[in-house]
Amino acid sequence: MNTFQSTITINKSIAEVYNYLADMNNHQQLMTDDISDWTSTPDEASFNIRNMIKLSLKIEERTPDTVIRIIPAEKPPFELELKWELSANENGTEALFTITADLNMMMKMVASGPLQKLADEETANLAKLLA
Repeated sequence: MNTFQSTITINKSIAEVYNYLADMNNHQQLMTDDISDWTSTPDEASFNIRNMIKLSLKIEERTPDTVIRIIPAEKPPFELELKWELSANENGTEALFTITADLNMMMKMVASGPLQKLADEETANLAKLLA
């Protein structure tokens, strides 16, 4: 398994950050510009990653004010999990975003850069949106 992580501190309460992330409708605003054809409900989202793949994701686990775990709703080209872990700190909320993907050597060469970019951009966009 390959892991891609990004952490950010947001000057908002843990409840505000959790409530935002717990709704898949909000996740489009967190994505990179490489996303198209977005459709979503509070629990699921489908979209295309330009020139790569179509993904359908669903929230598998919501632990209030702590964890949001997102998994594929349909069979993806590789196993994938996205997880937001939240913790309170003196400046607000620390959000750790982790993408775990089971990539073969060829996919790792192609997808590692875009997946790390996605992790970094999602946390940066979350901080901007909740500033």
